[in-house]
Amino acid sequence: MDDDRRRAFAGKLLSTSTGGALTLLISLGHRTGLFEAAAGGPATSEALAARAGLRERYVREWLGAMVTGGFFTYEPESREYTLPPEHAVLLTGDTAANLAPTASMLRGFAGVLPGLERAFETGGGVSHEEFAASFEAAGARFGDTWRQIYDEQLVDGFFAVVPGLNDRLTAGASLLDLGCGTGHAVNVAAQAFPSSRFLGIDISEQVIAMAEAERDELGLGNAAFAVGDAARLPAQPGFDVITAFDSVHDQHSPQEVLRRIRAALAPDGVFVMVDAKFSSHLENNVGNPLAPLCYSISLIYCTSVSLAEGGAGLGAMWGTELAGRMLAEAGFGRVEVYDSPRPQNCVYVCRA
Repeated sequence: MDDDRRRAFAGKLLSTSTGGALTLLISLGHRTGLFEAAAGGPATSEALAARAGLRERYVREWLGAMVTGGFFTYEPESREYTLPPEHAVLLTGDTAANLAPTASMLRGFAGVLPGLERAFETGGGVSHEEFAASFEAAGARFGDTWRQIYDEQLVDGFFAVVPGLNDRLTAGASLLDLGCGTGHAVNVAAQAFPSSRFLGIDISEQVIAMAEAERDELGLGNAAFAVGDAARLPAQPGFDVITAFDSVHDQHSPQEVLRRIRAALAPDGVFVMVDAKFSSHLENNVGNPLAPLCYSISLIYCTSVSLAEGGAGLGAMWGTELAGRMLAEAGFGRVEVYDSPRPQNCVYVCRA
């Protein structure tokens, strides 16, 4: 046994365990408003608790973890805790830079682990309904991590990399978003392009109800939603644009979904698929700092929801090589791949 290697791995395990515990406390700070309160400036534990309307004793212990974990600084003489502005920008606000909602998503995943353990032994997976219940118990929502990304980067980021797309939507076009979830992308796009018509479909009645509620609140007459299975998408009417944000790999039958998308496009239509920017070959992903998190999410959610329905279990880490082959087999003769605003995603621009 190599003692140096053993000691190094022991340190890695400690760091991993610490990160897991701190992830829970990031979610707690996000959900209780502690980060937003701390962004207001240095404060004692009493003052911070008062700002957030919370109990000081709990806040003080939370701050202990935040200081020793490197999130906050502490001044013993004044007993004041400070959230540095360089840290606050990644934990507060309504921009895509705020990573705190990701911690709440991971917290929601924890509730389905017993079901996932059973699936390892007996097969099957974890259903959308089980995830919804776990997310509700954790105080999180499906799509929370993407809402601010859509607000900031949908039009000027994802759409902007597709040649001519924003001009086409400005002039007026029909767009279908597959696996739309809570519909925020559709609603953002409908606001930005009032001359175009937007339809979002998802297999979950619960998230479609949330999408319609937001649409109604915003008063959008050019956005519609429907419960539907992407593998049964009809060829008519043809859409000018079809989008799929991190959703094709979750499908029961992803190859059939891609064929249906190709058939449902107008003759000059374009399919815009945002998906994971990794290789289909594990060895090529070794050393990528984003790969362990994305493999983990793929296992817990993407693979299991597909297998729960008896599906292909493609997973989020299907990779660019396999995605390219499947798009070609679905009938897309021209596929271009662009970088996206997020380093873990790329944008496939697909035409006949």
